[in-house]
Amino acid sequence: MSINETYPIREFLSYLTFQKRYSRHTIISYENDLTAFFDFISIEFNIINLPEISASMIRSWLASLKENKISSKSINRKISTLKSFFKYQLKMNTIEVNPVSSITSLKISKRLPSFIEQKDINTLFSEVEFLNTWEDKTNRLLLMIFYHTGIRLSELINLKQSHIDKRNSTIKVLGKGNKERVIPVNNILLKEIDNYILEQKKNIPDILNDFLLINKKGKKLNPKSVYNIVKKYLANVSTNKRKSPHILRHSFATHLTNNGADINAIKELLGHASLASTQIYTHNSIDKLKQIHKQAHPKS
Repeated sequence: MSINETYPIREFLSYLTFQKRYSRHTIISYENDLTAFFDFISIEFNIINLPEISASMIRSWLASLKENKISSKSINRKISTLKSFFKYQLKMNTIEVNPVSSITSLKISKRLPSFIEQKDINTLFSEVEFLNTWEDKTNRLLLMIFYHTGIRLSELINLKQSHIDKRNSTIKVLGKGNKERVIPVNNILLKEIDNYILEQKKNIPDILNDFLLINKKGKKLNPKSVYNIVKKYLANVSTNKRKSPHILRHSFATHLTNNGADINAIKELLGHASLASTQIYTHNSIDKLKQIHKQAHPKS
């Protein structure tokens, strides 16, 4: 009998899928974490019944992860998975005591989000050559949308034409947990989108979907191909080691902060559930101020 059948993992994953409406990617992460945990419990302690699992057993698993050089961030994610799982079991009366209640997350040092300099972004859109092909038109527009809106990779590839509201100059985005948010966009981006849709109707007339960004076959973009496109173009303008769609998201937030945008407004634009996730961008802003002060003040 498999681990998934021995323990009520499937039932929990169904709950996350149909009740919580988590993404497929998130469900897979939960499944992998739980399978690894119960594999360890079965081998090390020969435990099958959930009520027998104790906090010390969980700590043993976490210690083994640490010994195997698993990062604190990854371990904290696994702790979060267990907390969700056993909280659900408590709700279902499968257990009477939650063995994870006394387990605390590991402390991790916060790393400032890396971003592309404003001058490099300007170079990307004003000096880098984009050919008059469908592929390059798509590449340019996806780069613009990433930087102008700060949306995630998954949000971009699922963006639809019906999500564009030209009258109100906004884009509707479906984020994590199927939460909707509305992002204001300027006329420059709206005009680019409008031209792209017109070209789309002319060059690829038999499209059977409503996705905004499509390949030359009329199909939704692949996440890996989008990642590689961003990496390729950022390599032309920046020496930053990190070159990904998420770097453009960080750049969007950092540049807004540096130009005086309200942190609560940035939180809403990014779709963060907590302000704590957004406040890290203020550190980049402070560093920028220190740099300006050092360069400009006569006594610095």
